[in-house]
Amino acid sequence: MKKDLKILYLLLFLFLYTVSFYSISNGAEIVGPEVTLQNNEIYVTTSLSLEEKYVQDLRNGIKKEFIFYIDLFKVWKVWPNEFVLGKSVTRTLKCDPVKSEFIATSYDGKTLIEKRFKSFESMMKWALSISELKLTNIKELEPGVHFVRITVESKIRKLPPVIGFFIVFLSENEFKITKDSQDFSIGSVK
Repeated sequence: MKKDLKILYLLLFLFLYTVSFYSISNGAEIVGPEVTLQNNEIYVTTSLSLEEKYVQDLRNGIKKEFIFYIDLFKVWKVWPNEFVLGKSVTRTLKCDPVKSEFIATSYDGKTLIEKRFKSFESMMKWALSISELKLTNIKELEPGVHFVRITVESKIRKLPPVIGFFIVFLSENEFKITKDSQDFSIGSVK
């Protein structure tokens, strides 16, 4: 009986170790976010740093889609933090190694921008960074302490919808990471 229990504990430990290692090593890191307040506007700057495995996939012609969620939260002392507003930007990257063609698109819900690049590095620099995104006007917000949360997810290539019904535990994301900015005050804080 004790031997079976030891084996069970060992298997549980190995499972938890594997799951925690997998969740820690997701292959991407958010740089920033940096929040600046200028002329009563909130601007956010952030970027994504990828592991070499994802960069190599792109170089080999595998299309990638990255979704940046930029969310503003209000900090409460007793209650959970309050979601105030958010924006999302979807960046799609395509490379054709044979033609040396590098194409990236950006879609923010209103505007679709498609750019062609002469080099892989210039495409990566543009597509994986968001510079001075205008989030909102300060006058529209309640006074208090706020922060910006950046969430980036990379979607796996499209799977047939039927597979999702049968294999529920199959993830739709290659990775999903989150990082918060430093807290900042708006108006007079009590």
